[in-house]
Amino acid sequence: MNIVNILEEIEKVDGEIYERLSPRRNAMKDFYNIGKKISLAALPLAMGSMFQKAYGQTNPSTVNDVLGFALALEYLEWNYYNKALTLANTTYIPDGPARAAITTIRNHERAHVDLLKGALGITGADGYVYADFDFTAGGGFADVDTNYQTFLKVALAFEDTGVRAYKGQAPILKGNAVLTTALQIHSVEARHAAHLRQMVAANVTGASGLKPWIAYSANGNDTGIAAVDAVYAGEQNTTQAGIQITGINGTSVTQSQAAECFDEFLTGAAVKNIANLFIKAGKKLT
Repeated sequence: MNIVNILEEIEKVDGEIYERLSPRRNAMKDFYNIGKKISLAALPLAMGSMFQKAYGQTNPSTVNDVLGFALALEYLEWNYYNKALTLANTTYIPDGPARAAITTIRNHERAHVDLLKGALGITGADGYVYADFDFTAGGGFADVDTNYQTFLKVALAFEDTGVRAYKGQAPILKGNAVLTTALQIHSVEARHAAHLRQMVAANVTGASGLKPWIAYSANGNDTGIAAVDAVYAGEQNTTQAGIQITGINGTSVTQSQAAECFDEFLTGAAVKNIANLFIKAGKKLT
């Protein structure tokens, strides 16, 4: 691994990388000394430390809190999909496109876990394992391990929660380089949610009209699953930046259209309340 080449590539998109760290000569000396003192395996952590110095905001503890919060959500999703794919009943998630899609989503969530662990400097075993979760939510989804329709309902709730959670935490990460990473994960979670909505529409009784995006309903929840109302609270909003979108400037924009064309965020507290329904005592988010 040629550190100088890596820095040259970074310099193409950030001409001030050296000044962020220290004057160029000192920075190159630092990099040279690092290369002599550490092993190849340890190099990513060392580089991460230097980039934290270059791009970190003034309150890294707050950033770490957000990343830790996001990591817990990714653990929840990864364990959920991974367990479902290992159940003995192969008809639980049907072979073919359905199993392939869930496998892809599961692998994405694992990549998100590993990326966030790296960003936090966490090595070793995972902080959450399957035994730390109750995916029945205290019995509310009692047949989640045997009923494919229930599996899809819970999966969609997780993905729609994830999209709104990342959106809600983005302002806290403003000015920090990890915002880019969070937004990259956010967009993938949104694609997961859209795909799962199509799977729910095709497979869940009474859900054939579900759209790939969150449609208008009186309480924000367009899924018809009352147990996940909290996931969609506020999605019925039709006001943006203090402006009423319905009928804006005399147009024919309806209430449904006004609500559908904007997504809303969830606060950290709201997301924790939702996630904690599926996390066992002793590991709940605080």
